[in-house]
Amino acid sequence: MQQRQPFVFSTGVIAYPLLFILIIWLVFWFEIRFGFDFNHFGIQPRTLKGLRGILFSPFIHSDIKHLFHNTIPLFILTMALFYFYRNISWKVLFVGLLLTGFFTWVIGRPANHIGASGIIYLLASFLFFKGIFSKYYRLIALSLIVVFLYGGMLWFVVPVDPKISWEGHLSGLGVGLLLASIFRQKIIKNPKYEWEKEDYNPEKDVFMSHFDEHGNFIETGEEPENLDSTYNYIFKENKKEKE
Repeated sequence: MQQRQPFVFSTGVIAYPLLFILIIWLVFWFEIRFGFDFNHFGIQPRTLKGLRGILFSPFIHSDIKHLFHNTIPLFILTMALFYFYRNISWKVLFVGLLLTGFFTWVIGRPANHIGASGIIYLLASFLFFKGIFSKYYRLIALSLIVVFLYGGMLWFVVPVDPKISWEGHLSGLGVGLLLASIFRQKIIKNPKYEWEKEDYNPEKDVFMSHFDEHGNFIETGEEPENLDSTYNYIFKENKKEKE
């Protein structure tokens, strides 16, 4: 099966992140509109019932502030994933969601863990480490952008606030690094110039034929063609000088 070309924009780059965001907002709207409370569907560590939160918790938020803070970074990072790593994007997203939720279930405090912040940390971690591992200038630039925009999130992988699920953040960070290592071989190769290719023959290179082995320009002594060129100039009189 032929691999899809990287760095090619498609409707999915925006459509899939928008769909993800739309589902999250619809769930929150449904709770407000009809008086439901889905918080009990979150991850409840080391309980059989809490395992369902692995799938449901990213779509559940406690309030509008919680939802808004997760929406923008989730959209930007998911869009970056689908654009730069379109061949493995769904694997990273789905496997990452399951593993992040599972590790949160394993190491989490006896509480109800909800929200998409674990997925945000997963995506930020994956995009950063994958770009560094690739050694490809575009992906390294993406890593630097991720650090610039979301480097401050690293502070919240430790228990600084009892209301924040630092366990979910830490799980997402670790899973992102794990997936970047697993998919390390599936990186984009740096493009090679003609003179870097194995079958390159400098004698057949028209441009290089103008230089000697030391890089000095060779005077061919040939006069350029089409010397009888006609140049037309437009002259406009300055009225002020004429007066």
